[in-house]
Amino acid sequence: MQSKMNKYFDQIVKSTCDVLKFDSSLKPAEGENGEFPFGKETADCLHFFLSLAESFGFETKNYDNYIGEVVFGEGEPFAILAHLDVVPAGSGWKYPPFGGVINDDVSDGGVTGKKIWGRGAMDDKGPAIVCLYALKALKDEGFTPKRTIKLIVGCNEESGWKCIEHYNKVAQMPDEGFTPDANFPVIYAEKGIAHLAISFPIENAPFTALNGGERANMVCDFASAILTRKAGAKLVGYENPVDGTTLSYDNTTNILRARGKSAHGSTPDKGANAFEAILHFFAQQNESCKYAYEVLFEDSLGLKIFEDETGILTASPNVVSYKNGVLTVVTDIRFPATFALASVTDRFDEAGVAYEVKQYQAPLYNDKEGELISTLSRVYNKATGSNESPVAIGGGTYARALKCGCGFGPETEGEEATIHQANEYITFDKIALLSEIYYEAIKEIAKPKYVHLGWARPIK
Repeated sequence: MQSKMNKYFDQIVKSTCDVLKFDSSLKPAEGENGEFPFGKETADCLHFFLSLAESFGFETKNYDNYIGEVVFGEGEPFAILAHLDVVPAGSGWKYPPFGGVINDDVSDGGVTGKKIWGRGAMDDKGPAIVCLYALKALKDEGFTPKRTIKLIVGCNEESGWKCIEHYNKVAQMPDEGFTPDANFPVIYAEKGIAHLAISFPIENAPFTALNGGERANMVCDFASAILTRKAGAKLVGYENPVDGTTLSYDNTTNILRARGKSAHGSTPDKGANAFEAILHFFAQQNESCKYAYEVLFEDSLGLKIFEDETGILTASPNVVSYKNGVLTVVTDIRFPATFALASVTDRFDEAGVAYEVKQYQAPLYNDKEGELISTLSRVYNKATGSNESPVAIGGGTYARALKCGCGFGPETEGEEATIHQANEYITFDKIALLSEIYYEAIKEIAKPKYVHLGWARPIK
């Protein structure tokens, strides 16, 4: 693709490889005064990004290692919200998850062409780097934005948004913007998100310990339980019916292990839940486990009745623990954008199922005809020669931090999704496409003729 971004391609590739080498998954706060709130390596990743921007001549700000920004232009502010933190690497990688390895391996999905492998390649370090170089290209050619473009990079998007909370305390968030952390052509709506810690008392448990999962927004790819001798005997002849998962039993230690496939919590159908495999086995021999299985995996509460133009409710039980006779399962629920959280929790209340709301993000619903959505949609369709319409997703993005915000790439419909999975990668072709799209989008938004047509506010 011929574009003004071509001459920056090799630099983008190198910088992407470099930024992927930081393990910026959530760690305990470090430093004598907690100056590294999400761990030192995450702070180092932020420092790397901001230093790179400074080398291009941009003004930068580091807000206490929670979040940083790159500033370009003058006038009404516009945000590009990206994030440098990542979910844990998990297991099953063929290349080092923090190695930034380049090759043309086609064994994953048969995707040809060179790729950069690493956690964060698509979510969201790769797109963040591309956006930075798009700003550099515009600056180098003498383009003067008529708005203040703020490329804001957070460090806690995957696990709590404390970075955004901190930014709102120490700086002024722009009203309008996009995040390169979703899908193309452009996202006009996002489902509501609730992480519910659902509790099930287990009588006469066939296990003495049960644990699984790493994060609420990642499909559980590993779970294990210490079985009673009686339960272990029932494994003889048992056939696991959960596709994509495997069970293995060590009769010396009485440990039953399940392995599955991780995926983003918003698309549980793209993964294989290891906890489902273990719980299904226990459900065959214990009434309490059977009830929990029916609630969590068979929709006995009727949650999937909730559906609108933004999709159907999804529920992904992803983090599991067992203590003092109670099984607690943190479940990632994504509900359609025109519904309220109370519609969902009422079902649990009516059934007498105990739960605690651990995290909640209200749905986002934008006007498809608004200036922001229509401008970005036009840029994407022109760059790709397509004629696609705005879409809705189950993912939750930084767009919700804005009065008028939306997701804009990097994924496209039909491509292999590796976000939150092992062997995450970004292709060279994708880098070239993103470079073209984000360059043109920023240029259009920063022109004097651009005017927004009112805010699209999230549903409360």
